[in-house]
Amino acid sequence: MKAAFHLAFPVKSIGITKMFYHEVLGCPVGRSTEEWIDFDFFGHQISAHISVQMEEDVETSEVDGKKVPLRHFGAILPFEKWNELAHRLKAAGAEFVIEPQVRYEGQVGEQHIMFVNDPSGNALEFKAFTNSKEVFQD
Repeated sequence: MKAAFHLAFPVKSIGITKMFYHEVLGCPVGRSTEEWIDFDFFGHQISAHISVQMEEDVETSEVDGKKVPLRHFGAILPFEKWNELAHRLKAAGAEFVIEPQVRYEGQVGEQHIMFVNDPSGNALEFKAFTNSKEVFQD
């Protein structure tokens, strides 16, 4: 098995979370109980856990002139999958924190990015690099 990360995060509702991650994002569902649910998040395991104390105040950091949610997670996808996901999110009526766009155009690290919140307010970033060899380059 290729190394994969695991992330646990808080949510308000298992049912609404399942609908968003499975039906909108297309993530296969793993094990679950009434208190938590696992998803295959683009090859990685994420676990949504019911929380009674969700943080409402979202701290941001300025990146390339945009206010980016400081606490977020996401996936780097091939451009075709990123573009397909952008269309799926738009069709589902997702409210973008940052609309799909190109960042660092013409520079090392050029990337297509978008940010959305899940139904519990967790910020997700999806990116696709123009040149996948530049993911970690300066």
